[in-house]
Formats: sequence, structure tokens, C-alpha cells
Amino acid sequence: MKYAEEVEKAYTPITVREEAQRCLLCHDAPCSQACPAGTAPDRFIRSIRLNNIKGAAETIRENNALGAVCARVCPTERYCQKACSRCGIDRPIDIAGLQRYATDAEERFGMQILQAAPANSHKVAIVGSGPAGLQAAASLLQLGYAVDIYEKSAAAGGYLRYGIPEYRLPNAIVDTEIKRIAALGASIKTSTTVGKDVTMDELQAQYEAVLLAVGFSQAKMLPMFADSDITETAVDFLARVKQAKGEVELPQNIVVIGGGDVAMDVATTLKMLGVKNVTDVVYEEFCEFLASKKELAGAQALGVTIIDGYVPEKIEGRKVTFKHRRINASLEIETDKVILAVGQQADGEGLGLNFIKNEVEFEGYQSPNPKVFVAGDIARGDKTVVWAVRKGKEAAQAIHNFLGGKQ
Repeated sequence: MKYAEEVEKAYTPITVREEAQRCLLCHDAPCSQACPAGTAPDRFIRSIRLNNIKGAAETIRENNALGAVCARVCPTERYCQKACSRCGIDRPIDIAGLQRYATDAEERFGMQILQAAPANSHKVAIVGSGPAGLQAAASLLQLGYAVDIYEKSAAAGGYLRYGIPEYRLPNAIVDTEIKRIAALGASIKTSTTVGKDVTMDELQAQYEAVLLAVGFSQAKMLPMFADSDITETAVDFLARVKQAKGEVELPQNIVVIGGGDVAMDVATTLKMLGVKNVTDVVYEEFCEFLASKKELAGAQALGVTIIDGYVPEKIEGRKVTFKHRRINASLEIETDKVILAVGQQADGEGLGLNFIKNEVEFEGYQSPNPKVFVAGDIARGDKTVVWAVRKGKEAAQAIHNFLGGKQ
């Protein structure tokens, strides 16, 4: 398996119908009720059963401007597939796989489903071009707003582009989704840092509302590793590998610290790039693991060694010492490289926000400053892509309500 090759294989026209036929066609479908983005799986599955693939794509895209992205990275086991009625019979419907088939077909058919509404003379600025910012832009453009997106990186997409490995989410998919939103009329200003290149005061003077949709782009660092010359954060490592399309040099003995999905992305990426010895040391024990079962199983299948229940205690040169959380045991590993995947945080400098546990201090999407709204990771709620889509839709509606809801 190559790094840039998608791990999940797509359905064929025959197998996609077979999977859709397994659906029980539930009344008040629990899968749709459990989708944070409101993508309505029951509706698009019915369309696929009837071989109406274009109709399925329309249902997905009208509810989720990042439908092709979510089809690949949404942790469906926590949401729609967990609620699927077939769970009590055999296994849930592969909703993500069906969604991927429909959105891939949408691209092949050259469909242009979303349409911008006539201009209503209102202008909105969005800070951040991750999933929340992109969805908010699409929602606002469909309501007639002029939208400018400010992105500090050289290309739009946020963590979708710079964090999620190519084998899970190819940048070609990210590019296609962004092009659809740009075609609606969004103006994306890259390499522009709000708070540095342009101030919040300047944005508020120029626009009638400002949406802060910044993600958790900064990696957390454990103090004991701050001065280690063999340590790299997961955020930096994943971005470096994705930008280089996997063409990086790596040693053959690497330790990963962390037990979430990002740690699994790192460990799996290392194995796919040919690293012989990948050891993941995790704070949580297996019974309380944070990573999805799918990502964990994928890493284990590639030969990643996972040691659970240990906390890093110190690092001396290339030797890292860990201590078990519950029993009297310690562990020493000599390694050529350490990659830390111990969490991320927002860069709120110059945005005028106060954070409590890495989230804004207020409920909802409108800040104490009525012209400033929030969405994405810094808003309260789950920190997944599908929840970012939900927050983007809801924040756009809040802005629409604030500006009078007038065309």
C-alpha cells in the first residue's frame, strides 16, 4: 500500500446497490437523526437503492458542502452507523462508503448542485478555511451574502489539507470541494494572518459580520520534550509528509506518544512509509482508548506496536522512560525519533477571544461583540469534521438572523 493510495476501496455499481439493499428503510430513520451535519443518510440510501445516483448526490451536497470529505474521514461508528437499526441484526450499513460512491459519481457527472442566491448587499468575513469556515461560506453564499475567507496558510483547507494523511483524504478531494465553494463566489485570501496582516478592527469596519472559524492548528508540547532534538509534533510531522507527498527520510526506529486518532494517523503513516519499528505508547489503557476502533485496527494490522497505560517520565538523549499509571512498572525505550501526538490547541492571538479549556467562554455562536461569531474547534461541541460542518451551518444561520434574514 502506497502512502498516496486511498486505503478504503470504493464500491462498484453492483456492490453499492447490494449494500444499499441491506437498508431496512426505517421510519424516522435513526441514522439520519444521529448525523451531526444533517446529511440525511436514509434519503440518499433510498436513492441508491433505486439507482438514482444523481439524486443521492443532490441529497448529500444540499445538506453538506463537504460531502466527499466527510465520506472519507467522518467517524461514522460514533454517529450514523452506531444508530443504524441493522446493528442489532448483523452489522450497520456502510453509510460512509455509500456516501463516497455518490459524491464520486457527482464529480464524474460534472454536477453543479449548489447555487448562490442573488446578492443581498451584505458582506461577511470568515477567518479560517477549515471545514467549519468552508461550510459557513457555502451556506452564506446560498443566502446571497458576499463572503471573503482569510487563511493564514499558503493554501486553503486547514487541517483537511495539512493534517489528515493522503491515504485517508487525498488533497485532490480537498481541492475539488474548495473549488465548488469558490465557484459559488467565495473569495479566498491565503497567506493572510488576521491579527497580523489585517486586524480584527479593520475586518469589523469593512464587514457587517466576522466569523472566526479557526481550528486547533497548534500542537501541544510536553515540557520534558521541548529541548529534545529528536522530537517532532504530530501536527508538524503530518503536514511535512503531506506537503512532500510522502517523499521524506525517516529513521527505522520511532516512538509515537499519544492514543487518539491523530496518533493513529502518525503511526499508520510511518508504517506506510516503510519505517520498520513503530512503537506507540499511550496514556489510556485499551478499555478507555480514544482512537476510533477502525483507526486502531488499521495501525495494528500494519504492525504498529501499541503499549497502553504508560506516561512519559523523562527523556535523556535518545532514551525515553515511561511509568505505568496504575501498576508499579516502568519502561525504557531507546529511539531515533519521538513524535508527540498529545493534543492540539487554537492560536487565538489577535482575535480578541478568551478561552476556557481551549473553547470560547460563551455558549452559542455569537460572541459578546455582536458582530463577531465563532465556529469550528473553538466553538463548543465535538471536534470532528462532521461537527465542524454542523457548526459552520449553524453559525451561518446565526449570522443570517443577526443581519435581519433579509434578501
